[in-house]
Amino acid sequence: MGLCLEPPQFVTGVARVPSGTGSGTVLFEQYERHTVWDQPGGLANRSAAGDLDVIIYSARKWARLALSGNPTVLLVLFVPDPDVVFRDEAGVELVENAHRFASRQAARRFLGYLQAQRSAMTGEVGAHTNRPELVAVHGYDTKFAMHALRLGVQGVEFVSTGRITLPIPEPHRSYLRAVRNGDVPLAEVTAALADAEALLQSARDGSHLPEQPDHDWVNGWLHRSYLSHWTR
Repeated sequence: MGLCLEPPQFVTGVARVPSGTGSGTVLFEQYERHTVWDQPGGLANRSAAGDLDVIIYSARKWARLALSGNPTVLLVLFVPDPDVVFRDEAGVELVENAHRFASRQAARRFLGYLQAQRSAMTGEVGAHTNRPELVAVHGYDTKFAMHALRLGVQGVEFVSTGRITLPIPEPHRSYLRAVRNGDVPLAEVTAALADAEALLQSARDGSHLPEQPDHDWVNGWLHRSYLSHWTR
């Protein structure tokens, strides 16, 4: 995952880019590449070991998502330096100001994502699981379960400190892997999720984070970064 400062014709004009799947063009907001889609079966294929999944957001779209508290895009701010493929001066300034995105609003998003993943874990009414083979073997979708618990762990840390530790520290990491592998019974997973939700709610209610992230700083960063990139 990454974000980019796209050329001016894609921001101030009406230039379009290939849609990425099939024919046609779209206004640029993000680029996606999933190597598994290149194989017979196309979009129906699921990624596995060795496959590459890439998504690059425009800085503007990424910022909108991050300001709303989207748990997935926020992770970009906390990737350890050795694992960063590329980061320019604008990126350095961004990660140095990760705290600008921390807010109680993000806590609500983490909680909402956790609850959605938990519902999908067992295929509740209105939920969707595309891994029925996992449900058949383990009684629940282990991937949804793992992500729900991960959101609890990371949500509590973010709401409490304004940071997210990557990779997830022990003992949480080993437990999440055990859930993903189906080594944890459904009853225990259900109880763990109830605890995770309660901890996240408590962290949200007692959080010292501001109610809203720093929109003014982010808007200024976008403006400065785009102008600097374009003039170079």
